[in-house]
Amino acid sequence: MKKYPMKTSNLFFAFVLFASLQSMAEEFAAKVTKVIDGNTVELLSAENEVYKIVLVGIDCPELEQNHGMKAKKYLEKLLLDRNVLVKIHGKDRWGNRLGEIIVDGEEDPRHLLLKEGLAWTSEKNPHPQLEAVKEAAREKKKGLWEEENPTPPWTFRRQQTALQPKSS
Repeated sequence: MKKYPMKTSNLFFAFVLFASLQSMAEEFAAKVTKVIDGNTVELLSAENEVYKIVLVGIDCPELEQNHGMKAKKYLEKLLLDRNVLVKIHGKDRWGNRLGEIIVDGEEDPRHLLLKEGLAWTSEKNPHPQLEAVKEAAREKKKGLWEEENPTPPWTFRRQQTALQPKSS
């Protein structure tokens, strides 16, 4: 049996310790200071750090779309000036932190936005539980589902980008 030098085992221990500290840093308490749109908030942590969090697993209409301002106002009602727990689930391709926001003893704001018909589930790999909530709202024709064929926000954003003049 090969014995590893003490330095290798110390390095392994340091790595495990670092990894466990990283996972602890993925959850923190904060106060919601601003609602940017229907699925994006700004938070102030206990350490006075400002974070922008995009709710993971959902996408609300853009503010210029039907129901966009309604989604923002609804999220303000749910979260603005509230103390919350944030669970980070990584970053999107633009570097925004994706998170789940938990308000003690209350239903997940993502579920509530979906129930009211004010959000879609993610374009790619939607979470089955969130998808079920969205489909229930769609069947009841709530919110954006009142429309025959509402435009998803990712399609709207792509259309807006296509309309931008090309720089040379």
